[in-house]
Amino acid sequence: MSDVSKRLEKADKYIQKGKLEDALKEFEAILDDDPENGAVRERAADLAITLNRSRDAVGFLGPLFDQQAAVGDVAKAVITYKKLARLGSPRLEQSLRYGQFLEKTNKKEALDLFEEVGRQLLKIGQRHDALIAYKRIVTLDPKLENFKRLGDLAAELRDGRTAAVAYFECGELEQKLGKNSHSWYERAYAMDATNGDAALAYARSLLTKHDSATALHVIEPLAKRKDSTADQRDLYVRALLGQKRPKEADPMVWALYARDSKHAQEAALLAAAYIDIGDHAKALATARRVEELESKAGRKREFVAMLQEAMHQRSPNVEFLEYMRVLYNATNREQDYCETLLKLFDRYCASKNFIKAGECLDAAAEVDPYFPGHQKRLEMLKGNVDSVRIRAIGNRLSSSGKPTTAPVAEREKPVSAADGEPTVLEDLMLQAEIFLQYSMRSKAVERLERIAKLFPREEEKNEKLRSLYAAAGYAPKHDGVASSASSKAPPKAGAASTSARSAGNDSDLDNIARVTEITRNIYRQANVKGVLFAAVNDIGRHWNASRCVAGLCTPGKPPSAALEYCAPGIKQSEVVAIVKLIQTLQNLAASQGIVMIPNVKNAPELASIKQWVDSLSLQSVLAVPLVEGDEQVGVLILEQCGAPRTWEQTDVLVLRTIADQMVLAVNNARLRSLMKNLAVTDEKSGLLKRASYLDVLLSEVKRSAEQKSTSTVMLLHFGKASALVKEIGEPEVESMMQQIGQICAAHVRQNDVAVRYELTTIALVLADTNEKNAFFVADKLRKVLGGVKVPGKERPVAMDAGIAECVVQPNYDPIDIVTEVINRAESALALARVEGGNKTHALAPTLESAGAVA
Repeated sequence: MSDVSKRLEKADKYIQKGKLEDALKEFEAILDDDPENGAVRERAADLAITLNRSRDAVGFLGPLFDQQAAVGDVAKAVITYKKLARLGSPRLEQSLRYGQFLEKTNKKEALDLFEEVGRQLLKIGQRHDALIAYKRIVTLDPKLENFKRLGDLAAELRDGRTAAVAYFECGELEQKLGKNSHSWYERAYAMDATNGDAALAYARSLLTKHDSATALHVIEPLAKRKDSTADQRDLYVRALLGQKRPKEADPMVWALYARDSKHAQEAALLAAAYIDIGDHAKALATARRVEELESKAGRKREFVAMLQEAMHQRSPNVEFLEYMRVLYNATNREQDYCETLLKLFDRYCASKNFIKAGECLDAAAEVDPYFPGHQKRLEMLKGNVDSVRIRAIGNRLSSSGKPTTAPVAEREKPVSAADGEPTVLEDLMLQAEIFLQYSMRSKAVERLERIAKLFPREEEKNEKLRSLYAAAGYAPKHDGVASSASSKAPPKAGAASTSARSAGNDSDLDNIARVTEITRNIYRQANVKGVLFAAVNDIGRHWNASRCVAGLCTPGKPPSAALEYCAPGIKQSEVVAIVKLIQTLQNLAASQGIVMIPNVKNAPELASIKQWVDSLSLQSVLAVPLVEGDEQVGVLILEQCGAPRTWEQTDVLVLRTIADQMVLAVNNARLRSLMKNLAVTDEKSGLLKRASYLDVLLSEVKRSAEQKSTSTVMLLHFGKASALVKEIGEPEVESMMQQIGQICAAHVRQNDVAVRYELTTIALVLADTNEKNAFFVADKLRKVLGGVKVPGKERPVAMDAGIAECVVQPNYDPIDIVTEVINRAESALALARVEGGNKTHALAPTLESAGAVA
């Protein structure tokens, strides 16, 4: 060391005297003895640069960079590399190392550097070093193209683990874009079968392709390990069920379900697999067991939907079908209930149990008298069940506008209310009442004559029927004696009119009869969409219309709801065409009432929308307004394609009656929904339930419009629900959200509303608050929630927020405003989540779209 000190002193003296060449020689001599002396090497490099000896300077700087990089002295290493790059070309390995130092400070420069280094390394055949460059590239720019390059290079180098990871990431990126990722997962698994993520994704992809045999081969080794995950065991169970091995899967299914109730789907599939192998008793026991557990948890409807999906295209025995029949009936799944009844009908007929078959057909006809094949089924029962049952079923079908198969004499045979279907008398009375309401006395008398024949002396105990007889001036005769229940005998003119009924009246009578069936059907619906769906289907089929459309809207504004029925062979309308037709016809109906246009091609009323009329191939149109009091709330439209059509006056009268009933049914559905949502507060969290969200927001928007103020919607997100549930469990997540809910509810104003939006998301409806002030609310809540920790972890709960200010303008419909702001708030939250944890993002309104949401 003393020699080094002497040489340093000597070099310093040379520098003082300006003898730089001699000083450099002294530094070189020191480095010969002590090559790791970084300080001397740095001084020597600076001196060589001063002397314009670039080659010598590069010789000093290269090892100096390597030394600094090895000890992690990033700051000095970066400076040294820049000097080195100015004087010559650093080695590719040095450039690779320098790029790693840049990653945190200048990602763009680092990415460009790695791209260039990777190309150069491949060019000179240093593929392993190029692999390192590509790994850094995907870290900085994780896109599909980069992962593919990394995977292909790793595969060439037989680095299976790296290739598997890269190909798996390719599959994940493709899947996020909604594309088929199967080939990527297959390549990832082929490169490294021990990669749990790749094997899981590949097995899941195989199951979607119904290749359960290969999926079982892939997932079985992982699922049987002691450290297997719930997802791996879940896929193993599904693969076993796909291979019809329910007995092996049974204990694993219940173990998974005991740990997490979300595995009820696997339990439903287990029951289906038992049916596949013919063990119907075990299938029924399994279904009953999971139903009991799900019902206790308040998820019976969800379980029934799972079971229905699992049983699709399977053939359960009679006992299981009876069980499913009861489930569907209890959960108001009428379509599934009807289909199950008809399956039971076929089974009972095959086993010659015609009594049970008749019961099934009777119940199915009550739910859906239009279901194809009812007449043929009724013929199958004829001669095998008693005439009372035949009459009951026939009456149901006749009330739907279809002829019964029982002989006329048998149909007209007097029956008592006890023997016949209880609703037949009520239907006939309602039809007679409607006829009287529209001054169609002759047809009303015909209905009353039928009542007198089928229900003799019923008026003696039925006050309403006596009133109908009196209103129609009809005196029923029993055994040749006129009943005293009627105030007078019918006038002769009326009798003559009755006896002179034409054959065309049969169609009119069927139309009136149809009112009761359609009315009963639409009043059974639980929501507005169900009412409109039932109405357009029933009306369209009965009147043999090409299309039937029902739309709810305020004149001059787009419809808030619209549903369409299309006859077989008729294509569905485009959304724009439906909107244009509804708006135009409702405006016409608002000024002139019912709109009947037999020939739309020459109709000046529809000239403004001729291109849309032509696109629908319309020939004739009938529009009936939906009116609530003095307010137009929508329109009912019957469209005819092919040949022009003229509707009878009776059609118009009946459709007007049905339209009135539709408005009442819609209001009732909305009222039921509102009543259901009145008790909406969750006791533990203090938040309103999700079901009240739309009602609250709609009410706030209407208030803002009236008071000319503003409102803002804010969505608060506290982590990805599936990841949190997987990490800490669903009970812990629920407990955390209850704590967060209590804090949020306690720190918002009285006129603000907090709603439980999703498992880990809360919605705030902020009254009299604009976008700018909403940011202050978000900051305030983030502070007060700072003390909340993830259960079992030390980290605080992260909160992302999406903000959307309502577009409150008098010419916009409140429903449209609500729809637009909900969508915008969700988009704002999605952007905040992309930016990272604890971010708040606001999305500005687009005024043109706010009022156009249908």
